[in-house]
Amino acid sequence: MNKDIFSGLEDLGFEDAEGLDLYNKKQEDPKKKEEKEKTEEDYLFNREVECPVCGSKFKVKALKSSAYRIGKKYSDFYVSYNLVNPYFYDVWVCNECGYSALKSDFEKIKYHQIDQVKEKISSRWVSKDYPETYDVDIAIERYKLALLNYWAINSKSSMKAMTCLKIAWMYRIKKDADNEKLFLTKAKEGFDDAYFNEDMPIYGMDKYTVMYLIGELNRRIGKSDEALSWFSKVITSAAAKQKIKEMCRDQKDLIRYDEKEEEKAQKEKEEEENQLHNNTKKGLFSKLFKK
Repeated sequence: MNKDIFSGLEDLGFEDAEGLDLYNKKQEDPKKKEEKEKTEEDYLFNREVECPVCGSKFKVKALKSSAYRIGKKYSDFYVSYNLVNPYFYDVWVCNECGYSALKSDFEKIKYHQIDQVKEKISSRWVSKDYPETYDVDIAIERYKLALLNYWAINSKSSMKAMTCLKIAWMYRIKKDADNEKLFLTKAKEGFDDAYFNEDMPIYGMDKYTVMYLIGELNRRIGKSDEALSWFSKVITSAAAKQKIKEMCRDQKDLIRYDEKEEEKAQKEKEEEENQLHNNTKKGLFSKLFKK
């Protein structure tokens, strides 16, 4: 069978019609296709802001709406993204005076805190030019600058805690478990204090969401009893929304599962050690009574 759709027209003068592409679907040159692919820089644009500390105007990176492609959501509210990681651009830094903060907090600095920035930050600040796009290491540096500023102005615990949480997420990207746990612990301490001493909501989280987050941070740093206590408080609250209750139940089940697996592993280890001990004793007696 001849699969050429124009076969049979040769006698009519169309000998060269064989193999014609009916719908003109031309194969795109791979090099041209590669040129058309967007880079991270294509998803960014510059926005001008004014520093509330020194008054200088500078450009900050902002993401276009098309850049937000969610990959995976984590139980401590971290979200991974497929195109550009918006967390890399979450801190604004004034290169003139060193004032740095999460973009949601940048303009909220109070008058009496400005002097603290000038005294503790600006007096020692060494300016730095950042590249057009940021990576995880630059993000960590900028988050730590924000955290240092929050310390300098004696900010709310929630501001320090949220920054520590985001630093922990950055170390998760780097697969640096030790530093991730360190900053999760610091975040937990801050949210603990904020829960008891600050008004809700905190960064858009209501009371029960904050309670869940404190429980989850406790779970992630190995404090299962504290985690279970926080989860239980949410589950038994009549005012908590059903969704956050379900999240607490899921994490309680995860703790119970992990505990059972740990007990099972410990039991298997003890059995192996006992078996090894018994084999050693048998070998010793065999040597003693060997003729």
